[in-house]
Amino acid sequence: MEKQYSFVLLLLHLSVLVLFPFFHEGHFTVASSGTKDGSQQWGYVEVRPKAHMFWWLYKSPYRVENPINPWPIVLWLQGGPGASGVAIGNFQEVGPLDTNLKPRNSTWLQKADLLFVDNPVGTGYSFVEDEKAVVKTDDEAATDLTTLLKELFNKNENLQKSPLHIVAESYGGKYAVTLGLSALKAIEAGELKLKLGGVTLGDSWISPEDFVFSWGPLLKDLSRLDVNGVAKSNSLAGKIKKELQDGQYIDATNTWSELEDVISDNSNAVDFYNFLLDSAMDPLSLTSLELSKEITIKRYSRYLNSMTSSPGGGDDDLDTLMNGVIKKQLKIIPDNMGRAI
Repeated sequence: MEKQYSFVLLLLHLSVLVLFPFFHEGHFTVASSGTKDGSQQWGYVEVRPKAHMFWWLYKSPYRVENPINPWPIVLWLQGGPGASGVAIGNFQEVGPLDTNLKPRNSTWLQKADLLFVDNPVGTGYSFVEDEKAVVKTDDEAATDLTTLLKELFNKNENLQKSPLHIVAESYGGKYAVTLGLSALKAIEAGELKLKLGGVTLGDSWISPEDFVFSWGPLLKDLSRLDVNGVAKSNSLAGKIKKELQDGQYIDATNTWSELEDVISDNSNAVDFYNFLLDSAMDPLSLTSLELSKEITIKRYSRYLNSMTSSPGGGDDDLDTLMNGVIKKQLKIIPDNMGRAI
């Protein structure tokens, strides 16, 4: 097999091994599906009654069999909370195809199998039949993910041979840590047949109070902020700390947005995800697509909006892609679920 994925191959493969989802007396039932050659599998796991989590597994064509150093599986968890790993992580970051459905030369499949999950339920293709089934805490999300891993790994001895590395970015860092602890507990109890390879956090948003106090001094050391800019930054960081201590979380979120605006204004619009760049220099930057502060004033909204659309639109519009050709070719996404992202 040629060591790359092409859109043609994808379309040829996606039409087989599919069992259509259906609702029976209010209950959703579906089997997993996959490609003819087994290089891809996807499906739903009912992690709780009326709560359905979507997963998509890519088996790497670069796999090297080595008993001493087993080929790994990377479970990718997106941030948000509420951003789609199946969409953003897959098509915009590390999967085999980009948003134009062209092969990605830098896909992580070169080093591992990839498992994308829309987490928590209600994100992307994952859905709930009752709003009461939406998770309320990170621990609840970890329990759902552990249930999904039990369903996938306990019944598949081949998957059990590969160490699972949980990798996450942004708010996904919280998911990765809580899932790692939950999975380890289940492994030790004999409930989960899985080799836990490790947990990796990328630009994780796990301690906002610590992070906002670090921004000013770091950017000053990099000559992106002057003394006055640092003073303004630290002042707002202190305000955020006080608001968090007082339980004023909405106010803290608004002050956080104000802090980012102050840093942007005083640093010549530094890119928050790559301080070596300005915000307009990186097409996937979470600030580069910030066309209007009036449209999106909170970081969470900027995250979702910028990662699911692009200034040029067209084939690289992620929302159109996921709710169009991908949803159609997967064949198991319920029509009455609504838009995926």
